[in-house]
Amino acid sequence: MAFTTIIVETLGPVLRLTLNRPERTNAINQAMLGEINEALDTAERDPSVRAVIVRGAGAAFSSGFDLKEQMERRPQGVEQWRPVLRKDFDTVMRFWHFPRPTIAAVRGPCLAGACELALACDMTIASEDAFFGEPELKFGAGIVAMILPWIVGPKAAKEIILLGEDRVPAARARELGMVNRIVPAAELDEAALTMAQHVAAIDPELVKETKRAINRALEAQNMLPALEEALAIDLAIEGAGSPDKVQFFDIARRDGLKAALAWRDARFPKRSP
Repeated sequence: MAFTTIIVETLGPVLRLTLNRPERTNAINQAMLGEINEALDTAERDPSVRAVIVRGAGAAFSSGFDLKEQMERRPQGVEQWRPVLRKDFDTVMRFWHFPRPTIAAVRGPCLAGACELALACDMTIASEDAFFGEPELKFGAGIVAMILPWIVGPKAAKEIILLGEDRVPAARARELGMVNRIVPAAELDEAALTMAQHVAAIDPELVKETKRAINRALEAQNMLPALEEALAIDLAIEGAGSPDKVQFFDIARRDGLKAALAWRDARFPKRSP
């Protein structure tokens, strides 16, 4: 099948999915969401696929959901935002629910919705130059998939999310439990493939059921209903339209996205407290 925003490779029992919009830092647009789901639908039906790797083309994993597309489409109100956020959320959670192991191989920026996608994967390998973050609140947006508190705990999650941190280095991400391993950038793809091949060598039904059992440890604490409630809160936030976000996009439409980002960053201290 032909894709325009992703690359799908079959490497023996491993499916490698590459987010392929390097000119836009692999920003996740609506077309990419559709293609990710199509690729995962096909992989889920294929018993020869025993593990999935997701990575980004070029020097980045992904900058998150595509702000430029959002700026151009201009969804307004709860009813226009509902299908947008639903698709965003469900695509992220595909990696959590996928019946085979999912591995995120992260280099460079892994931000916002992309950070949530990496957190939803079963394991994450990061290059030494990788960095993570949830900058949404800094420009008036909410969090689509509130997975971070379930991974790092409420204190660290509040620090990252409420401060809009967008430069959490790989070493700190590993300390917090967001990352399993850190490797040199040149070794990232090989390390991810080796991990995927290792787990692919194990009885797939055993792996599937054991993954389900591990996920249940969090799901039994009402993780999934909590994520749905957080999504509903985000829908209310986006439907109402934060004044900060209105101004951010007004500047972006008038002067460009770089100018809007500069306006956003100029409002905050040089160093976070």
